[in-house]
Amino acid sequence: MNRPIPAAGEASQNPYGELDAGMPAHYDRALGPVFFADFADDIARRAAASAPARVLEIAAGTGIVTRRLRDVLPPSSRLTATDLNPGMLEFLQGKFSPGEPLRFQLADATELPFPDRSFDAIVCQFGVMFFPDKEKAFREAHRVLDSGGRYVFSVWDSQDYNPVGRLASDTLAELFPVDPPRFFDAPYSYHRVDPIKEALIGAGFADLRVAVLSIDKAIPDVAAYAHGLVHGSPLIDQVRARGTVDPDAVVAALTAALGQEFGAQPARMPLQAIVFEAARR
Repeated sequence: MNRPIPAAGEASQNPYGELDAGMPAHYDRALGPVFFADFADDIARRAAASAPARVLEIAAGTGIVTRRLRDVLPPSSRLTATDLNPGMLEFLQGKFSPGEPLRFQLADATELPFPDRSFDAIVCQFGVMFFPDKEKAFREAHRVLDSGGRYVFSVWDSQDYNPVGRLASDTLAELFPVDPPRFFDAPYSYHRVDPIKEALIGAGFADLRVAVLSIDKAIPDVAAYAHGLVHGSPLIDQVRARGTVDPDAVVAALTAALGQEFGAQPARMPLQAIVFEAARR
């Protein structure tokens, strides 16, 4: 297992900015089991189905998908996990023992620091929405895939199917009548299938497949989940930058809104994602 290697010309576009020291842990432990774990199982199985020898994960975050990939890929497969944020990669490494075969590297999805045709599969869960130049990121993924290699990535569907995004934005608008934090608009902003299809075809991909995955997710501890929504995302920086509402008050308001919207504990919340698979000719 290798330590992170700084990427040449590392870019600064990063939805997480300079991380609060505790943010990766809040993200992983409070948000991970609700938002990411079920979808991670699915995308890891899809990526491993062809037993690829060389696998790249983009925007790995705290390693929720990475851990599952390493568990389901053949032992001989070489896995490289990348993220733009050093804090996320540092947290990710704690999920692996020193002898496990994988590599960590800082990397910008729009300027991947790898030679052409370096990988047989690329995986990215819920990262594409944050890429500042999505078309360029698709071209980079195509460039580093070998012939026949597949790119598997997921995005959140709209707030119509993920009402927690609307609820969070509405709650913040009430707390901040002027210039409310808008972080929770971004995750649900890139979900229209046809434009994504056209962007993939424009980047050179073929054999496109699209799946819509819906789950009804239990929230065993609504207060802990609300705390994670604030302290496990860039929302905490946006709240502190405005300086008009204490973060604890935001957590309390979200806890109340979640309970009202999704019921008493364990609350149940619908989630819906769209998974794209595309191949390099």
